[in-house]
This record gives sequence, structure tokens and C-alpha cells, in this order.
Amino acid sequence: MPFVLLLAACATQPAPPAEAEALPPPPAVPRVMPVEAEPKAPATQPASLFTLMTQGPAAAMLAYADKVRPLGGAELAAEITRAGDPGDSPTAQMQLALLLAQTRVPADLARALGLMQRVISNPSPEAQPLQPLARALAARYVEQRRVEDDRDKQAQQVRESQRRIDQLNDRIEALRAIERSFARPNNVPPPTLPPPGGTRPNP
Repeated sequence: MPFVLLLAACATQPAPPAEAEALPPPPAVPRVMPVEAEPKAPATQPASLFTLMTQGPAAAMLAYADKVRPLGGAELAAEITRAGDPGDSPTAQMQLALLLAQTRVPADLARALGLMQRVISNPSPEAQPLQPLARALAARYVEQRRVEDDRDKQAQQVRESQRRIDQLNDRIEALRAIERSFARPNNVPPPTLPPPGGTRPNP
């Protein structure tokens, strides 16, 4: 009997709970490997303004400017004479303009500015590489001309003021001379009177 009850108890025992369904594993994150960018060769890089200014005709013009910058006086005049008439050559025009801008003469500076403007407006292939440098130099010459004009005006004002001061000093000195003449004692002796009762000299 007890054995029968034990069998019945085993038969009525509840079934174990079903295991929970396993969650799918997270997706694997692919590992990113750093890749260094291959540097570009200088020949494949785009040309910049600095490159244009340090190569070709513009670089040659800058080298010429450095060469003639120390010149002055007779040497500068000789170099201007050697340059001569630039004609229609943009290179010769810019070289002559660089020389004329160093003379410190207003007429030469105006001529140098005119030569630079001719290069800027020149559509020829020879002038195009020089035009960025020509525009920069033309702007500099305009500013230099303005500064020199202001300096000349100030010098003229100083000369005019000095002239007026000299005139005023001359007038003051003239007034002082007149004042000294009035303050000077009279050194002329008084006329001699004849003694009383004296005889008149015979004619």
C-alpha cells in the first residue's frame, strides 16, 4: 500500500518549467583598422598663390627687385639708363617701374604706377603671370604717392610758418630799434651864449 501511494505521488508531481528560450548573441562589431592616408606628391598638389609667386616670371621679377633695391644715386640712374624704353614688353615695363619707384621723385613714381597699370591691363600670355604682383605693387605705389603728397604738404606748411615767424621777428626787431632810439640820451651840446656885457666881434 505505501508503495502504491508513492507511485501515485510520483505520477501527480508537476512537470518542471520549461527553460526560457535563449536570447540571440549580440552581433559582432567589426574592428576598424586605422589606415594612414598616402601623402600627395608635390607635383600632384594644386598650385597656390604662393607657388605662383615663387616660381616662373613672378619669382624672377622678385629676384630682380631684391637685386636693385640697394641701388641709389648714380648706380640707380645708370640702371634706369640701361633699362631704356621698355616698349610693349611686360617684363621690361615692370623692371623699369621697380627702378623708377626708388628715386623718390614724384614724377618717377607716377610713371612707375602707369607702367604697372599697363601690365595689369595687358591680356597677353606674357603679362598674365605678372599681373598679381603688378596689382600688389600698384596698390603700394598709390599708397606711397599719397604719403609723399602729405609729406610735401606738411613741409610746405612748415616753410610757410617759418617765413611768417621770420617776418614777425623782423618787425619786432624794428620796433625795438625805434624804442632804443627814443630812450637814447641827447648828446648834442647846447648852443654857447655870449657873456653878458661883452662886445660883439667886429665883422
